Amino acid sequence: MTKRTYICGLDAAIAVMGGKWKGLILFSLGEDGPLRFGELKRAVPGISERMLILQLREMEASGLVHREVYHQVPPKVEYSLTEFGGSLNTALAPLGEWGEEHMERIEAIPD
Repeated sequence: MTKRTYICGLDAAIAVMGGKWKGLILFSLGEDGPLRFGELKRAVPGISERMLILQLREMEASGLVHREVYHQVPPKVEYSLTEFGGSLNTALAPLGEWGEEHMERIEAIPD
């Protein structure tokens, strides 16, 4: 595997959290704390089960999310933010505030 070189910090940040779903997953885990798969699926409206699984695997591989497996019957798995993921969530907070502030204008932009 080749090492990727980034042109700036924004490039690196987008590489680790890019796409529609990862930001919403980060936000949900940051707001609600550790969540089970079903809880997380309900917290992120519109995401398919397959996409949630893929995104969680990628986020776990990049160190944003921790997957805790409890060996019990029935099996229990919880997802939570790592310190790394929490720091990204903190960095994204001002962007979310900007989006809230300008949501009407953004919604009015034609497709």
